[in-house]
Amino acid sequence: MQALLRISGLILLLLLAGVSAALADGAVQSKLATDKYDEIDAGVTALAASGDPQAPAIIAALADGKLSYDPATKGLYYLKGEDLIEGATGNKAGAAPPGLKKVKLNNRVRRAIDAAQGALTLMAPDPATRLSAADAVFKSRDATALPLLEKALAAETDASVRTALERARAAIVFLSPGAAEADRITAAKLIATRGDQDALGLLQSLPDDAPPALRDEAAAGVKSINEGLILWSAAQNLWFGLSLGSVLLLAAIGLAITFGVMGVINMAHGEMVMLGAYTTFVVQQAIRTYAPALFDYSMLLSIPLAFLFAGAVGVLIERTIIRWLYGRPLETLLATWGVSLILQQAVRTLFGPTNQDVGAPAFMTGSFALGGLDITWNRLWIVAFAGLVFAALLFVLRFTRFGLQMRAVTQNRRMASAMGIRTNWVDAMTFGLGSGIAGLAGVALSQIDNVSPNLGTGYIIDSFLVVVFGGVGNLWGTLVGAMTLGIANKLLEPFAGAVLGKIALLVLVILFIQKRPRGLFALKGRAVEQ
Repeated sequence: MQALLRISGLILLLLLAGVSAALADGAVQSKLATDKYDEIDAGVTALAASGDPQAPAIIAALADGKLSYDPATKGLYYLKGEDLIEGATGNKAGAAPPGLKKVKLNNRVRRAIDAAQGALTLMAPDPATRLSAADAVFKSRDATALPLLEKALAAETDASVRTALERARAAIVFLSPGAAEADRITAAKLIATRGDQDALGLLQSLPDDAPPALRDEAAAGVKSINEGLILWSAAQNLWFGLSLGSVLLLAAIGLAITFGVMGVINMAHGEMVMLGAYTTFVVQQAIRTYAPALFDYSMLLSIPLAFLFAGAVGVLIERTIIRWLYGRPLETLLATWGVSLILQQAVRTLFGPTNQDVGAPAFMTGSFALGGLDITWNRLWIVAFAGLVFAALLFVLRFTRFGLQMRAVTQNRRMASAMGIRTNWVDAMTFGLGSGIAGLAGVALSQIDNVSPNLGTGYIIDSFLVVVFGGVGNLWGTLVGAMTLGIANKLLEPFAGAVLGKIALLVLVILFIQKRPRGLFALKGRAVEQ
């Protein structure tokens, strides 16, 4: 009872206190500068209620036995790592005053500290802090926090935080044998509205000797949560499939261009992806060395550089090897496979065979919850990036002179040549464009996959699968094919596993190609005529 009165009194002080931080720095904090336990007890309560910005750090230091005071000045000091911090300002102390004494602790003071820390979180000015505290109480179901929750609810104005506080209170009432049965049933209903695994575990933890009506309500809540979790799980798999489809789109869209326009089976396309990833690594290493403050801009700088470097390598391959092999797809396959081995070995020689560390900028780190979905920022940015690359490529093909020439060569090479289009130049630039887009895929993949010489080999087969399934040379077919295969892959994984799911998907695509050899969206033109 005494502890409950202490907590209630502290919350009342928190609600009514108008003490300024300046007063807390002097009179309130000085109450802790003593060896008398009753004064320390009162000082903890007053400091928590004062609103002093240093209160959480001082009380935490006291709880850890790191709070000291100067008997002469009544100033407080606490250790933060190896540094001595002034309690009044939070600044590092120049030198430790002579004769510092530690603030003493006993059980009574520890209870005051527990109450103060609970009040500082549940009654914190920041709504996010209050929300986190309410979630912690829901998970702990600590009955001693019930008075704190009641007071916090009385003062709460934020709707989302209020809901979290009500659910935290419901979690305590639900497991309280002394509570009225009607209140426990109402609490079970409120817990079920949370709809996550924590709520499911709480409802399933009801003792067997609970009243039948309460057990029935808990069972209904468990059923409702399970049904919701199934839907959210399906939505999560759809999101994973969408993000995988975006990766496949980035990896395959350049291949769709080269394969569709030139009919070249480019087995070195995966190495263009790998070169883009290593370009990102080199850019980040240079920024870390010469301008570490610009690290968050490294991805923006890597995008054009990866496109230009991979595109230049692609043009070099086309001008030196591919141009002599047009019309001989099997020989282009063997030649580009040899090029892929050369590029892999060159990267191993320069950077070594181990994975390279490519960091994520601040805007691509972390995640956020969208209902029952867990969305990571790096995947979200990759989805958006894939959409931008696709839109930019459509613009180039539709509204630029180069795009017009490329489409003309695709539809009828001889007629395009007769009209004065330099088909050899179009071939080189097209191969360079496809390789440059593969380099952009490498920039994106560096954030979600291991950057190693073998990076491209994991995507070359999937890229060909997407291109053939969607329709050779058709960009919209590539988009639909990438998203379809990505989503189908993630939906099959929970039932068949990752390996069997991929095998099943491959079999389904093969059967589909038997019925529609030209894919979902057939493209009329040179690739078809050949």
